[in-house]
Amino acid sequence: MIKKIVAVSMLSVLVFSCKKEVQKVPETKITNDSMTKTEIKEDLFKPIDTACSTANKTEDYIAALQWYKAKTDKEIAVNSPEQNDRLYEDYVKIRTKYTECLNGLHADILDQYTNYHTNEPDTYHLPDSVKKIAGELSKAGLEFRVMGEGLTEIHLLYGYDYAIFKNKVTPDYESYILQLANDSKENYAINGGLMITWEELGERLIAWENFMNKFPKSTLIKKAKREYDDYLLDYILGMDSSPTYDRTEGKLLDETKEEYSRMIKKYPNSRTAKKAKELIAAFDAHTPLDQIEGRINLRR
Repeated sequence: MIKKIVAVSMLSVLVFSCKKEVQKVPETKITNDSMTKTEIKEDLFKPIDTACSTANKTEDYIAALQWYKAKTDKEIAVNSPEQNDRLYEDYVKIRTKYTECLNGLHADILDQYTNYHTNEPDTYHLPDSVKKIAGELSKAGLEFRVMGEGLTEIHLLYGYDYAIFKNKVTPDYESYILQLANDSKENYAINGGLMITWEELGERLIAWENFMNKFPKSTLIKKAKREYDDYLLDYILGMDSSPTYDRTEGKLLDETKEEYSRMIKKYPNSRTAKKAKELIAAFDAHTPLDQIEGRINLRR
């Protein structure tokens, strides 16, 4: 009993005083005491606040992200799928906040990032300092992503969240997380211009329709509908730099009509096809442009 007390006392000195030398722990106690020391160090670590601060460094945010990732992995292993649904929501909120802080911290690099581009497609000659930061980001599933037109962001790696929660959440959550990952695989739009094809946008709409039809009672329905509605607005009414119709001549563009024909033929019973038909009918009836959106009622 006395030996055990002495060993624990010595361990406390080792953890809380890095300047004082202590006697070596007997070899028979190394394994247990090492495990205890590791657990104490983990318990002592406190991640930085999710409120952004100029006092925090890249390493602080990455350490916090890694800590939450490890904590999440441990909880996932013992939770029910329903508990992991809630855990996913909490984890995403925290990760999103830290990522926003990193984007603010490295605003200067993000502004200059496209200047590092070489003559080769998707190839960048990065300074060592930027390479180091990129290496730190990768430890937490983040990367520098060129969004287009000179814009770069610190972005989540494709499929990172899905890899964490795959087979650990309820079916609706797994489907939702996977679809978000697929949507983020490619840049969607920049400065009012679509960066994917109209067909790819149409397929995203069908994917979200399928989700809502398959999981009508899911707690994620509102979020899924918001994703769908936002995409539908772009698909039907277009974007500033990616219009669906010619405002001068008051008619649908050829590529728009081609995509709508594909949608109607391939998914005739879909809500997306219905809205495409309504838009075509509105132009056929020479509906004034300022009345088009009201006639179609995309949010209905």
